[in-house]
Amino acid sequence: MSDALFDVAGKLALITGSSRGLGAELARGLAERGAQVILHGRDPDKLAGAAERLAGETGAEVAYVAFDVTDAAAVKQAIAEVITAHGLPDILVNNAGLQKRAPFAEFQPAEWDAVVATNLSSAFYVANALAGPMSERGSGKIVNLGSVQSKLARETIAPYSASKGGVAMLTQGMAADLARYNIQVNCISPGYFQTDMNTALWQDADFDAWIKKRTPAARWGQLDELIGTLIYLCSDASNFVSGQNIFVDGGMTSVV
Repeated sequence: MSDALFDVAGKLALITGSSRGLGAELARGLAERGAQVILHGRDPDKLAGAAERLAGETGAEVAYVAFDVTDAAAVKQAIAEVITAHGLPDILVNNAGLQKRAPFAEFQPAEWDAVVATNLSSAFYVANALAGPMSERGSGKIVNLGSVQSKLARETIAPYSASKGGVAMLTQGMAADLARYNIQVNCISPGYFQTDMNTALWQDADFDAWIKKRTPAARWGQLDELIGTLIYLCSDASNFVSGQNIFVDGGMTSVV
């Protein structure tokens, strides 16, 4: 009985930004547990390779779709095509993200726009396109990717922090509207993980030492440590959980 609560086998999951890095690992976690996975990115060739590898390694059904998550019209069209070709997803994971670093006074407006569009607006666009069909069906799981920067700021990344704070509040707003339709919307906020986006950080000896001192667990997170929370939020085990922001951060946001 307890295993059935966490069963995602046969569910159709769309994961944005999943041709590599964190998104690819989240897709793998769902695929290894029997979900049908739709990878997303902007480069069809990279996606085709990623889909072939994931299918070969997991035995799961893996498709892919290429579109720009920052283009509202492109998102709407692509989601309609996904539904026609594969059916309506049971699970949406809004993972697409972008990081740019600069002192606040030197940040350019175009860079702000790019970060907010990729991290925050895209989550709205994709979820908005799926919310109507999911509401009509009467079920859905939406997981947005936040960050410890949803709660904590750090120098040189003010736009990123603002965008991830927005993701956390967007999650609550979506939950307020969609819970009545049996759609659960939650947020996973990772701490510092050894991802492609963070390569410059975890290869920096001083920053590496700072992270290990700042984090109660005294280490970086490993990507597979996000999977348990993801499966929980995508399964029946979380059917009465909505609007929550779960920090998977080794205790970082719990201490000063």
